[in-house]
Amino acid sequence: MAGHSKWANIRHRKGKQDARRGNLFSKLSRALTVAAREGGGNPETNVKLRLALQKAKEANMPADTIMAAIRRGTGELQGEALEEIVYEGYGPGGVAILLEAVTDNRNRTAAEVRHLFSRFGGSLGESGCVAWMFEKKAYVFVERSGCPLAEDELLEAALEGGAEDLRAEDDGWEITGEPSALESIKAALKRRDVRPQIAEVTMVPKSTVSVSGPTGQKVLRLLEALEEHDDIQQVYSNFDMEAAEMKKYAG
Repeated sequence: MAGHSKWANIRHRKGKQDARRGNLFSKLSRALTVAAREGGGNPETNVKLRLALQKAKEANMPADTIMAAIRRGTGELQGEALEEIVYEGYGPGGVAILLEAVTDNRNRTAAEVRHLFSRFGGSLGESGCVAWMFEKKAYVFVERSGCPLAEDELLEAALEGGAEDLRAEDDGWEITGEPSALESIKAALKRRDVRPQIAEVTMVPKSTVSVSGPTGQKVLRLLEALEEHDDIQQVYSNFDMEAAEMKKYAG
């Protein structure tokens, strides 16, 4: 699995999201609004809304804030005009970076994203320059600590849920499958009392680029800056890096 998945796991465990909760709630609100606008306000029939709602609840977003965001999407409340944009580019060491953004001003966001790439040693590219390097997958991460199953039992449960692959990492297991299998994988794990730390639909790189040392640190600084931008919902990259080195940087 790419280093960005490891990096996401490290940031998740260290509670980075809590330190910028206001920023996180703003991102989640926009995601809920866009999802409701595109597919309606019923999460039972709107998969995109259901996934956004799940993330909002995991972040302990207040229920009234969630409902207000959904109602803005369905037109029941007035809200800003939002649009989704994908940005693509390269970071230090030639790593590919794919961004999903929601903005009310595409010119401002494009200028700010371009500035961040340039500031941290990367470059914003043209549409399509790196998207072909990624594929959409269901991604589930289960930590070793607290998992009641042995690896072969976990693999059996994941396969029952429709997973395609399970990969062992130092601190847990990464499970991947088709995006449509996410809910069934979660349900299969839940039946075996397994509680994933991360369960989402994400973009997985088809191949990776190894980085380390100063170049690796520049990559992490760029990714961190992009993740903290108000308009950017998701950041994906194909870099790979030793987990110990990432933990050292995060610490």
